[in-house]
Amino acid sequence: MIKLIKKVLGVVAASALVVGGLSGCATTSSEGGLIGVSMPTQSSTRWISDGDNIKSTLEAAGYEVDLQYAEDDIPTQVTQLEGMLTKGAKALIIAAIDGTQLTDVLQAAKDANVPVISYDRLIRDSANVDYYATFDNFKVGVQQATSMLVGMGVYASEDSTSADGANAAGPWNVELFAGSPDDNNATFFFNGAMSVLQPLIDSGVLVVKSGQTDFETVATLRWDGAVAQKRMEDILVGSYNDGSKVNGVLSPYDGLSRGIIAALTDAGYSAGTDMPTIVGQDAEVLSVKAMIANEQYSTIFKDTRELAKVASDMAIALLKGETPETNDTTTYDNGVKVVPSYLLTPYIVTLDNYESLLIDSGYIKAEDLG
Repeated sequence: MIKLIKKVLGVVAASALVVGGLSGCATTSSEGGLIGVSMPTQSSTRWISDGDNIKSTLEAAGYEVDLQYAEDDIPTQVTQLEGMLTKGAKALIIAAIDGTQLTDVLQAAKDANVPVISYDRLIRDSANVDYYATFDNFKVGVQQATSMLVGMGVYASEDSTSADGANAAGPWNVELFAGSPDDNNATFFFNGAMSVLQPLIDSGVLVVKSGQTDFETVATLRWDGAVAQKRMEDILVGSYNDGSKVNGVLSPYDGLSRGIIAALTDAGYSAGTDMPTIVGQDAEVLSVKAMIANEQYSTIFKDTRELAKVASDMAIALLKGETPETNDTTTYDNGVKVVPSYLLTPYIVTLDNYESLLIDSGYIKAEDLG
């Protein structure tokens, strides 16, 4: 299986991770026309990588690129997109901060015959979204829950579909975290995870001592690790002051996982002894280091080099009058239309395979892990 994954990732391994300046910028000249690229924030290393990968891919194809970061401020993102249209952008690739807040600027793009590619986060409540490039986000949630259960010993393997491991009887204490409620992906992640966890909660194998199980309660605005840390601290004080321990934590993103680990460490949990099985997503360097230190059990690897290539190819195809390649035309309803999509494959990363998945593929340099 690892050989197969390495073969797949090898296709994109040659695409070196280009890390450019942190401020938005545009190239000086190109015969292909201007393409605007709007990213949500530079506070996460993954968005910097996404932006740089799209920029380098489009530039290599002969296009001028206006790459901007909005620092999680919605009015800033709107203003930046308006500026891209004013500059004469022929297409827009947008990773929205809030997928419901871009209606007016998208109408302006439509009026100017500028196609829009929704990047990783689905833009909602607008007919003026042409295509969507993302990963199989429901599967990401399934993988996160499955990985947590394997780490806890409730599942014997990643192929399990019911409790069959050494610790299958339970009960085991778990706590649930979800992503930002204004990010459409957060719902897919959570629903995918709960499709695995809910039967085990219903049967009593898993217990959520805090009682916090609905998406609205466990969601974390703007994917903020400090918010996740504070909520974990409150859960420990309110629900685990009887000496009981947390055995597993569902976290949808590495940045949240690090905040959760900080809260647990402050409460006396230690790696290698009683640290819960904590999962994550995005294979960030700091969290891979946390895995190596036995603080975090796993992460989900979504090769954003592939995603950048797909989104760039969509924009280029549209500008050439061609139809972009898609593999899903039924799943992603944005409230107005079903947006034609291309879904990429995510992978579970643990200590057993992080070298083959992340280092051998060139996604992370070995020296960056210390």
